[in-house]
Amino acid sequence: MNEQEVKPQNNRADNRGRRDNRRGRGNRGPAKEFDHTLLHVARVARVVQGGRRFSFRATVVIGNHKGKTGIGVAKGTDVSNAIGKAVNEAKKHLITFPITNGTIPHEVALKHKSAKIIIKPAKVGKGIVAGGALRVIADLSGIQNLTAKSLGSNNKINTARAMIEALKQLKDSHANSPS
Repeated sequence: MNEQEVKPQNNRADNRGRRDNRRGRGNRGPAKEFDHTLLHVARVARVVQGGRRFSFRATVVIGNHKGKTGIGVAKGTDVSNAIGKAVNEAKKHLITFPITNGTIPHEVALKHKSAKIIIKPAKVGKGIVAGGALRVIADLSGIQNLTAKSLGSNNKINTARAMIEALKQLKDSHANSPS
């Protein structure tokens, strides 16, 4: 009876790793291509017989920090549903524009519906001097130095759409130089 009994050790680490993979905690999958920011959420009421039906409207801005951005507006029965729909909508309406030395190539002044905006390139180190929707879009787009002003409308959706239209008008400075 001098022999020691060898019991198989229950190695929890091996079992835990296998269980975690089954629960979806193992491999996280590919990294997200776009970051998104919630710009605005509104509770919307629809009057029907017997009362009101409430839904939520979400406005989301997505961007990859490399000159690609988009906005999406969608409604859903709850906030998370509306945000998911808005992200999918934004992915369908992506725009690409040039960024030179961390800023935009030239100035753009634009009127879209009631929103008027002016965006100007800024020197390196100035940062994003803008407010509201303009700042969010510039940040997610990858613009590091920008001066922007929103005139006219205070509506976040119209201001965001005006910013997208202004970014669409940007031309690459290298394409315009004579050869």
